[in-house]
Amino acid sequence: MILLQVNNISKSFGADVILENIKLEVQTNDRIALVGRNGAGKSTLLKIIAGELSYEEGEIIKPKSVDLGYLEQHTGLESSLSIWDEMLMVFRDVQELERQIRSLEQQMADPTIYENATEYERVMKEYDKAHVEFKERGGYQYEADIRSVLHGLNFHTMDYSTSISTLSGGQKTRLALAKLLLTRPDVLILDEPTNHLDIETLSWLEGYLQGYKGAILIVSHDRYFLDKVVNQVYEVSRQRSKKFHGNYSKYLEQKAEQYDRDMKAFERQQQEVAKLKDYIQRNIARASTTKMAQSRRKQLERMELMDRPLGDEKSATFGFQIERQSGNDVVKLQDLSVGYNGNALSHSISFTINRGDSISLVGPNGVGKSTLLKTLVDKLPEISGQIQFGSNVSIGYYDQEQSDLTSNKTVLHELWDEDSSKMEKEIRTILGNFLFSGDDVLKPVSTLSGGEKARVALAKLMMQKANLLILDEPTNHLDLDSKEVLENALISYPGTILFVSHDRYFINRISTKVVELSSEGTEVFLGDYDYYVQKKEEAAELARLEEEDGTTKVEVAKSTSADKQSFYQDKEAKKLERQRLRRLEEVEARIEELEDAIATNEEALCDPEVFQDHEAVQKLTDEINTYKQEVDDLMEEWTTLQ
Repeated sequence: MILLQVNNISKSFGADVILENIKLEVQTNDRIALVGRNGAGKSTLLKIIAGELSYEEGEIIKPKSVDLGYLEQHTGLESSLSIWDEMLMVFRDVQELERQIRSLEQQMADPTIYENATEYERVMKEYDKAHVEFKERGGYQYEADIRSVLHGLNFHTMDYSTSISTLSGGQKTRLALAKLLLTRPDVLILDEPTNHLDIETLSWLEGYLQGYKGAILIVSHDRYFLDKVVNQVYEVSRQRSKKFHGNYSKYLEQKAEQYDRDMKAFERQQQEVAKLKDYIQRNIARASTTKMAQSRRKQLERMELMDRPLGDEKSATFGFQIERQSGNDVVKLQDLSVGYNGNALSHSISFTINRGDSISLVGPNGVGKSTLLKTLVDKLPEISGQIQFGSNVSIGYYDQEQSDLTSNKTVLHELWDEDSSKMEKEIRTILGNFLFSGDDVLKPVSTLSGGEKARVALAKLMMQKANLLILDEPTNHLDLDSKEVLENALISYPGTILFVSHDRYFINRISTKVVELSSEGTEVFLGDYDYYVQKKEEAAELARLEEEDGTTKVEVAKSTSADKQSFYQDKEAKKLERQRLRRLEEVEARIEELEDAIATNEEALCDPEVFQDHEAVQKLTDEINTYKQEVDDLMEEWTTLQ
């Protein structure tokens, strides 16, 4: 059943066209992701569909019986009620039915009604009808549903009588999500629902949405989450929308395949057009072939020419380098306690960071992950324990709150003050790599969006050339494309990384170790996020078996050792494969560049003025020979890489 249709919707803000001829269809049980760059209009489209924003053209078709539930990004639940009472507001109609049933039960117990057969039958019919409706609306389980959702969204440690007005912004956002989930609309519209959720809560939400009985329309930058939840992807790019079937990873594959197909078809047509034009030019003036040339001209005029396929929109391009290498032992933490004002959030923190490590720090919200990072960069004092840095360690720190950015400076001076020895042109070049060009560099930092501020902070970090990067939620505010660029930069980084992130896809690509932080200390897992989850599940299963029948740990220990070896082999193979593919792209690009240069030089040699200049001919010929030799060498490397 079609629940919602968006037909040719267009939206502008002033002279800026945001969306144009957007089409989208939502059917029962659809799980749809809207993806695209920051500023592409995803949130605008959700607001239009939810009826919170007008549009200039097009139509939205929705049956009257279909209800929509919309959670706006950064929206918190504002209420003077307690957590429990606010959640009960969702079930006011069910509670009213419950009161009717109790009233009818009292009437049935009344002797005057019981003795009046007609009246008793009327009351019984009303009771049966109310009872059936009460059951259909979940009357026997709504309190259990409330507890389940609150538990899943990490409120189980709180007193449900707590007033919502006393909660933090992140807690209010999670409560707004909880209330919306309990309403169970036919179409659930969610704009960045994964913000403010830790990994455990994200996993719960994935499971909940997988079993949701209605349709889901969602905007999220969490690729792991999208892979688990969605079965369709609509890409919003260059004001238009395009539909793909499958999850996020399938969308990327299909998009790349479609671009390759379109480019090959375009190139074939361009070759055909070039041949026709060449034939016409050579034969139109000759009496014996002019009719054939005219026929070719008509064929060319009838041909519907393809537009060159549009590739991805411009991406940031950057990499992290180091000034000098650190020693093998980078940081050693021993029995460390961290917190605020002498109150420890976590203690007994002990682990070592070695050169080349890429360590993901995971744990529930509030356990002290960001606090530990701030302690390492000397923004907070340690409560107890020791932090020992190795030789030649230089730290680059990315703060998720971006507190180091000066709001009254322009973007240009925010970077220029980082290294005043550079010329303005160099600073503008760096900013250009982070998608700041022209007058953009003169904007005050205070006026930037979250994604723009994140790019400025990353640009400053790149300029430091530190050999230890400490990153606190570096993917927050970045769109999906920018995340991939950051990942590739960090994978190629020759230094050491310690980072906190709730982006499990990011953790999987970057980490070589996972350190789990709890209030009682740390546990180290030698692998990525999936490996960490596997080991946690094995430990939970082992604990269950030991509780049931006293199974020993010997077999599990053997399995763990084999898994570690297998993991490292797999990790190294993936790393080598990524390096091979990157080099293959570089070689192909260079070959194309050289072939263009050879063609340009050969064309120049046909110029009579050049042909009569012996020195120019010699120079061009030498260049051609040099280029051809390099092409031959690169072709050999290309064959090996293939």
